[in-house]
Amino acid sequence: MNSAVVRGARAIATLPAIRCIALLGLCAAYLQGGIDKLLDFAGAVAEVQHFGLAPAVPIAVATIVTEFAAPALILSGRLRWLGALWLAGFTAVATLVANRFWELPMPDRQMAANGFFEHLGLVGGFLLVAWYDLRMPERGIPQS
Repeated sequence: MNSAVVRGARAIATLPAIRCIALLGLCAAYLQGGIDKLLDFAGAVAEVQHFGLAPAVPIAVATIVTEFAAPALILSGRLRWLGALWLAGFTAVATLVANRFWELPMPDRQMAANGFFEHLGLVGGFLLVAWYDLRMPERGIPQS
C-alpha cells in the first residue's frame, strides 16, 4: 500500500481525539442504560425480574453502578484496564442471560443471534482495551 496513505491514516487514526471517541463509543450503551435505569428504577427492577434473576433490587442497583463506574474508569484513564475487564465480564454474563437465541423459534432466533454476537464484539473490544492498557509501560505495570 502507498506509504503516504499509511502515513495519512496513521496520523488521523492515532489522534488522541479518535481514542476518546472510540472509548466513548464503546461505553455509550452502558451510560445510556445507566441513565435509563436510574430514571426508571421500577423498570430496571422489572427487567431483572423478566430475566428470572433474584434478588431483583440489589441486582438492578449493581447493574446501574456497573453502567456508570466501569465507563468512568475507562473514560478517565484511571484503572482503564479494570473498567474494561469489568464491562467485558458484565457484558458476557448479561449476553448469556438476555440473548439466549438458541432457545427461540425462527424468525426471532436470527435477531437475537445478531444481538448475541454484537455483544461478543463489545466483549472483544473491552478485552483489547484492557490488553492495550496493561501493556503500556508508562502505566507502571510490569510487562511479561
